[in-house]
Amino acid sequence: MKKSDKNFYRENRKKSKEFKKREEYLEHELSIMKFRRWRIHLPFRDFNIELEDWVPALAATIGKVVMVTAMVAAFAAQFGLSPEFVAENVRFELLIAGGIFVILFSAILNPRANLAGTHGPMIPLIPIIAAAGGHPLALGILIGVFGIILSLTKGGSKLMTLTGVGVRGGLLIYLGAMGLIGQITKFETWTSNADSGSVSFAVIGITILIYAYLARIKKRWLAIPLCSLIAGLVAYSMGMNFEFTTTPGLPHMNPFWWWGETTGWQIGWPNFGHFIAVIPFAILAVAMWSPDYLGHRVFQELNYPENTDDVLMDVDDTMTVSSLRQIFGSLLGGGNIASSWGTYMIPAAIAKRPIPGGAVLTALLCVLASIFGYPMDLAMWEPVLRIALIVGVFLPLLEAGMQMVQKHNDSLSAGTCIFACAFVNPVFGWALTMLLDNMGLIGDRNRSKELSLKEKLIIPGIMFIICVVSLALVGQLPGIPGIF
Repeated sequence: MKKSDKNFYRENRKKSKEFKKREEYLEHELSIMKFRRWRIHLPFRDFNIELEDWVPALAATIGKVVMVTAMVAAFAAQFGLSPEFVAENVRFELLIAGGIFVILFSAILNPRANLAGTHGPMIPLIPIIAAAGGHPLALGILIGVFGIILSLTKGGSKLMTLTGVGVRGGLLIYLGAMGLIGQITKFETWTSNADSGSVSFAVIGITILIYAYLARIKKRWLAIPLCSLIAGLVAYSMGMNFEFTTTPGLPHMNPFWWWGETTGWQIGWPNFGHFIAVIPFAILAVAMWSPDYLGHRVFQELNYPENTDDVLMDVDDTMTVSSLRQIFGSLLGGGNIASSWGTYMIPAAIAKRPIPGGAVLTALLCVLASIFGYPMDLAMWEPVLRIALIVGVFLPLLEAGMQMVQKHNDSLSAGTCIFACAFVNPVFGWALTMLLDNMGLIGDRNRSKELSLKEKLIIPGIMFIICVVSLALVGQLPGIPGIF
């Protein structure tokens, strides 16, 4: 950072009481921050920590516990590992990846790189990965290597630029709608199994009313902590059982323990065959990153004021951070597969806050949750985690997608994208409709005429081929048996 830039934020900062509305103050804060790639940034010199930063921090911590638990539990089920192993590995991920990596990369070195979270779409593929002879460490290393290659070649930002508005909107609508339906279904199933079906009706009904009111008064950034808290209280008051089981402590910190023959994962270190087995899955994981990262940056673009480019999430740098976190996290013993942290970015963008302030608080909360243990139980309780994901991720995704689809041509691209996503999955839907949209076969034909041959056909075509081949290899295309 240049010397003239170091004092820019402090010299131009104003107190919140100088503004008529809190929103005006937050937008002014965004407009005077000048983040630079891979330079030292410090709290109160280059950014401030506000009350609103607690919202994405709480949401991110809840989301981290939920998603990492789901990821590690899926691996544990395939390798015959105990629930105690899952809790220990989640605690390890919270301490190392959730704490140290977040502070170092997204708060200090590069505040334009979003936090490295969990790659949710990979969870259903874990049984296939294990059946193919995959090894979690081999998978993590290859995902990191492929991700660094994509980020260094600026492939992520290029793909984002080539994804038209209609395709973006369709992708967000599909992800939001499917996720919303999935979370409601899982919550209703949980209450039905406990012979308390009325609990899901009461909790979701109250959530709808609170969320609608928050949207009306333009306080949606409060949705995750407020709705999750009320959901937990309502469920508990209606007789749903809850108890703390994870006691305070520290996880194992020795990689040799985690990757031992009789300790940790109990599968030892990977061999060459393990790396070969996970190649298609690693390619697919990185191919999935672009639409995921695209959706997160869109929230900043929709909620931030103009002339705030210096605080917008950088897709390529986020890929670099996720890749590094993936490699080191896996080497140390973690079972998480990394991606852009959606449960952080979405509420942070809605609250009009930049990345670093909430990142500091997120790291603090993750470390505390890891050490004390009990907050992990609360975050994983069904009413809390389901409502947090509904109001913090999937409803905002759905709303953002609907906001983007305003023109008739864009609605055609969005409809095709939703159709293709439903036919196979979001990766296939995004790759196919990006190719068709850029070629002018759907969507805005005038936009297609302005693109070069490379932008119109070559890059989208190569991306489509990579996605289709990767999906075919792992058996994710309907009616086509996988090789692995």
